[in-house]
Formats: sequence, structure tokens, C-alpha cells
Amino acid sequence: MVLAVLIAVTFAAYRAFDTWIDRTNLPLTLTETSTEVLDRNGKLLRAYPVGDGLWRLAVQPANVDPRFLQMLLRYEDKRFRSHAGVDPIALLRAAGQVLWNGRTVSGGSTLTMQVARLLEDGTTGRWAGKLRQMRVALALERRLSKDEILTLYLTHAPYGGAAEGIRAATYSWFGKEPKRLTPAEAALLVALPQSPERRRPDRFPQAASDARDRVLKRMEAQGILSAEQAAAGRQTVLPYKMAAFPRLAPHLSDRVAAQHPGKRQLRLTLDGAVQSRMETLLGEAVRSSDPRLSAALIAADHQTGEVLAMVGSPGYSDTSRRGFVDMTQAIRSPGSTLKPLIYGLAFDQGLAHPETLVHDGPVNFAGYAPQNFDGEFRGDITVREALHLSLNIPVVKLTQELGPARVMASLRASGASPELPGGAPGLALSLGGLGISLQDMVQLYTGLAAGGQGPRLRMMQGNALQPAGRLTSPEAAWQVADILRGLPVPASARAGTIAYKTGTSYGHRDAWAIGWDGRHVIGVWMGRADGTPVPGIFGGDLAAPVLFEAFGRLKPALDPLPPPPPATLIVGSADLPQPLQRFRPRDAAFTDTADAPELIFPPEGARLALEGADLTLKLRGGTAPFLVMANGLPVLSGQRRREFSLPNPGPGFSSLVIVDGAGRSDRVNLRID
Repeated sequence: MVLAVLIAVTFAAYRAFDTWIDRTNLPLTLTETSTEVLDRNGKLLRAYPVGDGLWRLAVQPANVDPRFLQMLLRYEDKRFRSHAGVDPIALLRAAGQVLWNGRTVSGGSTLTMQVARLLEDGTTGRWAGKLRQMRVALALERRLSKDEILTLYLTHAPYGGAAEGIRAATYSWFGKEPKRLTPAEAALLVALPQSPERRRPDRFPQAASDARDRVLKRMEAQGILSAEQAAAGRQTVLPYKMAAFPRLAPHLSDRVAAQHPGKRQLRLTLDGAVQSRMETLLGEAVRSSDPRLSAALIAADHQTGEVLAMVGSPGYSDTSRRGFVDMTQAIRSPGSTLKPLIYGLAFDQGLAHPETLVHDGPVNFAGYAPQNFDGEFRGDITVREALHLSLNIPVVKLTQELGPARVMASLRASGASPELPGGAPGLALSLGGLGISLQDMVQLYTGLAAGGQGPRLRMMQGNALQPAGRLTSPEAAWQVADILRGLPVPASARAGTIAYKTGTSYGHRDAWAIGWDGRHVIGVWMGRADGTPVPGIFGGDLAAPVLFEAFGRLKPALDPLPPPPPATLIVGSADLPQPLQRFRPRDAAFTDTADAPELIFPPEGARLALEGADLTLKLRGGTAPFLVMANGLPVLSGQRRREFSLPNPGPGFSSLVIVDGAGRSDRVNLRID
């Protein structure tokens, strides 16, 4: 009878205890973790602290060093895999040690009980707190798997300062992921959560060293570590400060995090190693220059559209340079960097060929009279030379024939979003008279580099490849690249390997250099973030060396530019079809050229012994007034007579150009002794 009563009482007590555990109100286990921005290889580029200011990164046991996990469980809770949340053996051992020594020697808390305390931010020493931890631990074991409980510990364990969780700890103390840890590192991380502030190696190195060494000693005793490993671990120098979290691509990270609120992991197409090298490069490029000079860079694969590096400024926290401003997105004047597009369109429209002759002389389009950057005129030159020299007048002539609206439509087809200050496009856009971002300029050059039609740039992994609109035919795109690969290169750079163009905006506000090889395209912008002028800056002097250095840091060897498409016309000027030998406006067939100006003295190829006297010119035809240029410089204007003198150009070879009031011209080359 007594036995039956005891059994009934025991069963009732068990049912009551079981019900008490089931009715436990568990704390939230889905705690907020940091938003992480990762590169194409899963490397952390940037993380953001959670709402309470802590660094708490999501983690799974599979991504943690197995030896650390083994050491953690053997040191903290060796029966973790078998108990139900509370370890009676550990509790009895702890109680016996208190009775025998009169003080606490070791705790009886299981890892699950520690998780319960961490989730509720509770105490450890008071009996009420300990009882609550036991109840929550038993309930957690019923509702979660062992790996899920271990994951909670790895996510919430404190490691000093604002570091919470094993990943935050390894980044803070060792600057790396917890995938691989040395025995000394693992031992320190096992010991730190027991007293995270009093064992901080940056503040209390002796306490940290003693705690680490105790872990190493026990692991050696239990056969987890060899004597050599434990001895080496004890000799390892402790970290003397907490490391900063990675902050690569901060501008792009901020942008994608704002675009995807609530998403805890954002994977980019960027390559963390390349991004780091490019950020270092820009920092070096401005270090000894104007303290307000900023810079930006984008490197992309023009075959896939994947952006590999995007640097918004030389220093995110550099206030003097306004480093917080993302200059890859800033709207700036592109200077001469739009010229390759216009030449490519002209090639496609049959207006010109790289070897077509075009006249570089004074022009006036309804009051708009563009000048070359140096104020000189060069007379008849090839289109190839005009683009090499980045002359303004020839490209404006081509823009006039193409129509500014066509140029704007092509820009938008490339995927760019240019801004026009006046609303309607004019001829000045070919010289940089619009606003556009570095990202959009790299998008444009991606199309040229990819044979006239490239993919849209993409920064987020998982985004499908999308083609942009076609800009030019493959033949025209190759002709543009063939011209640009012939530009002079910075000192120590190898010529002919990169097709590139530089640009300088009006007032020396922006310096550009954008180029490509057979696989990648890189764009560089330099200037002040506030838009004020930087006296003396030029794209060729300032940005071009950075561009070539960027290619050198991108990869060990450049990819060769492609061969010409089969239909490409590769001939000299004299062998071109008659309409392509000299650039003429579309309405030239309806223009009266019978009375064009002609220099009849001196004749072509003349050799004159002037002995310091003035040079006499004779001409016929043409419409006054006349302009005379000697060696590209205007020397006489407003001339209405057809026989006159001009100052002796000096000994040597000279080129004389006469331009009449209708814009028609003639040219002779002579030698003066």
C-alpha cells in the first residue's frame, strides 16, 4: 500500500514537473544579427552593428573550427550531447566542491543553461536565477536540437567590448573568420565568455593569459592537444587590441543595405581582394596632393557585367576630402570621354573612317564657335589623329551631322542616365556639356569594349545577366578601340595593350581616364567632391597613371584586345571609297564649291629663300573675309584682299591654311630656308 502511494506520488510529481517545464515561457531565440555584405567568394566586406550597438554575426557550427568546438564542449560541458539540459553529475560535483573547499571551485552550469542565461540576460549566482536557468534549459532541450542550442551559444556568448558571438570575437581579436583557429586562439575564446571584461587581453593581459593557459593545460590533460601544441599555445602573444571590422566598399555596402532593409546577408559580385587593392591605390594616388582631392574607381568584367571593385572615395571617413560622398554616383561633366562614342556612331553612319580627312579649323554653328583645348588649329588631319589629339572641332562637326539627339539616345541605350542642364541636347554635349556619373561612364565603355553592345553592370550576385542596347556595330567598336590603343601611355606602361580615353571638364573640375583590355573595363575619376576647380589637373596627367596602375593591380597579365571583325575596312586614306576620303557634311553635294578658295602662291611643296622677309600669299576664289593659319595658329584674320603678306613663319617646314568666310579652305606645305 505504501509502495503504491509512493509510486502515485512520484508519478504525480513527475507529471507536475513535466507540465511545469512545458509551460515555460521561453525567451526569444530569433535574436537580431548584424547585416553582412559579402563578396563573390563569401568574404565579409562590411557588417553593421545590431540595434543595441553590438556586433552579433550569424553563425553555424559547421563554419567554426572543429577543434574549438571540441575544446569548448570538453571544457564547459563534456556531457552536452547526452544530458537533457541539466547535468546532475556536474551539479553534485560543484556542490561537493563547495562543501569541501568552502567556496565555488567550478560551476555546474551546462552549455544549455548558459544559453538560457544569455537569452534572458540573467544572473548566475543567485538561486532563483539558477533555478530559472534550469527550467529554461530543460524547456530548450525539448524544443530545440543540440546543434540549434550550440548555435545559440555561438551567436550570443560575450567576448568583451561590443563583440557578441564567436564570429564577432574572431574578427575583433584575430581579424578573421572562425573557420580555422590555432590552439592558442581557440583556448582564449573558450575562456573569455566566463568573464569577458576581466579577461580582455587588451586591458587585462595577465588574466587573459592565465585563463587561456588553464584551458590549454586541461586540453593537454584530456588528450585534445599534444604537449607541443599546448606549450606553443602558451608562448603565443596575445592580441593587444581589438581589431576593427572590415569596411571594404563602404559606399556600395551602404547603398545595397538601404535598398534591401531587413535582409541579413547581401552577396555582391565584388572581389574583396581586388576591392582592397583598388582602395589602397586611390589612397596612394591622393596622399601627397591637394588635401581636398577626391577620387573614385570602378572595375568591371565587360563580358558579364559583374563589377569587381567600386571605390567611392579614397577614404570613407576622410572629412577633408568629403570621403563620405560616393563619387561613383555623383553627377559630373565627362569632358572629352564621350568622344569615342561619337566617333563610333559616325563610323557606323558612314560619315567617316579612321583614315578619313577632316578639317580642323574655325567653325561657327549658329553662334556656337567651339575651340580646341589649346586654342590652335591643325588644318586637314585624319579622324584617327583628331581622336588621338582629342580635338574639339572635328568631333563637334560629327555631332552636328549625327544630331545631338542621336548621341543622347545612344547614351541612354547603353544603360546610362545622363542629365542635361538645359533640357534639350546641343552640340556642346560632345565636349562634356551634360552631367553623368562614373558608373554610367563605365557602363557606356562596357558597351564599346564588348563590341558595340555589352551587358548592364550588376553588383548583386544572383541578378541575371541583362544586355544593354546596341551602341555601334562590332566593326565600328573595333575601330574606336584600335584608335584608342594607340594613345601615348604613362611612363613605365606598355603601349598598345589598353584602349583608353582621358578627359578634363571645363574649369579643371574633373579628371577622367577610362579604358579596357580584352576582358575588363576600368574607370577613374578625380576631382573635388564639392565641384570646385582643381587648378592644373588634366585627365592625362592625373587619372591616366591611376588607370594603368589599376589594371596592373587587377590581374597579373592583361587580356589581349580582340582582332578586327571580318567586315572591317582597313585601308589608308588614299584607298578609301571617294565619299570617305574627306569628311563632308551630308548636304555638301548641294553646296557650291566652284568658287572655293585656292592658294596659288606659294605652290604646294615650294622651297623659298626669304632671308627674313615677309611671305607673300596669293589666292583666288573664295568669299572674303579670309583667315590664315600657319602651323595650326591663326596669324591673320579679316583679310579681304587676295594678295597680301604675312610675317615670316621662320626657317623649316611650314603648313599654311586659308579659310574663307563660308568655311571652305585650302592648304599648302612649304619649306623656308
